[in-house]
Amino acid sequence: MAAAATGVRVFVDKQSPEAYQALTATAEAVRGVAAAAGLDRPLVELVNIRVSQLNACAYCLNLHTRAALRAGETTQRLGVLPAWRDTQLFTARERAALALAEATTHPADARAQESAYAEARAVLSDDEMSAVIWVAITINAFNRVSVMSKHPVRAAAVPPPSSV
Repeated sequence: MAAAATGVRVFVDKQSPEAYQALTATAEAVRGVAAAAGLDRPLVELVNIRVSQLNACAYCLNLHTRAALRAGETTQRLGVLPAWRDTQLFTARERAALALAEATTHPADARAQESAYAEARAVLSDDEMSAVIWVAITINAFNRVSVMSKHPVRAAAVPPPSSV
């Protein structure tokens, strides 16, 4: 029986592995571009998480939140990331990258795009701007793969309660 008839989503990454492998190769190249531009892992993960929040991609949020924590990001900053404009917890560089990532995710908002680009221009180098845009483009693509496939988020192993 066809997937449509059963209501089960097609995991497009599994159904078309050649296309998914190309996307994965793009992500590897973008990681290299980001590193060469001097973007540290926590900043890249902030961009991945913020874009995934905008796209409501639970799978990527789960994956990149764990990666951000491993890279040294704090739970406080991750907790307030949806309201990053309303806190002083993020540097000017991080704020510029987040604004640029949001503009890349919602390119039809020309006013926000121009504002974000101007803000980024004042803080980021050309290489950094290009890297942030590529990171945002790439995570947007992965978000769409996961959202359209409805990739499940599995419960993490919960440590036993402390005896305190």
